[in-house]
Amino acid sequence: MLVVAGALALAGCGGEEKPTTKPTVTLPTANVNVPAGVELTKAGTQLKFGEKATVAYEPNSERNTVLEMTVNTATEGTIADLGTYVLDDRTKASTPYYVNVTVTNVGDGDVGQTPIPLWAVDDANTLIQASSFTNAFTPCPSTPLPTTFAPNATVTTCLVYLVPDHGKLTGVSFRPLQAVAPIVWKGDLTPPAAATTPTKKPKKKKSS
Repeated sequence: MLVVAGALALAGCGGEEKPTTKPTVTLPTANVNVPAGVELTKAGTQLKFGEKATVAYEPNSERNTVLEMTVNTATEGTIADLGTYVLDDRTKASTPYYVNVTVTNVGDGDVGQTPIPLWAVDDANTLIQASSFTNAFTPCPSTPLPTTFAPNATVTTCLVYLVPDHGKLTGVSFRPLQAVAPIVWKGDLTPPAAATTPTKKPKKKKSS
């Protein structure tokens, strides 16, 4: 069974972390115009990190376009990375993953300020929305598309996914309909950056 986990908006110290739902994303329909020469990636396609998928995207009834998306890399973080944020117990028990993605608008609509339609999938088969931040999170901004994202616009950014119960990220998914097989990217995960251990200098022997 597929489980869906909601996104979180994280506030810095002095504030509170509040669960929130991303703006509703209406599922792609036949209303999305696919330009001549653009071919959509088939549902169920399995991709490796670094490979592109082309998808119809309709964030609401007023706007739609075609996006070319690439999941470049995925890096495992540690909950200590969020040490300046107020976290509840559920969030403290999660593992953050930082997913670097590139998105290009190859359609004819402007979908600025809408969520990038990618979900993390964990080892419990849970779909996880990207979290957002009320202030700058340097390791991974995790922001929506820019204010204006018109045809031919492109952006490379990073999305934060908080995998619950110290779970492991197993893939990144585009799934417009639950009844439709998702497009999934998989690849090697970059481990957390190793802490730098100071090199101990050897003790000098006393001369006899």
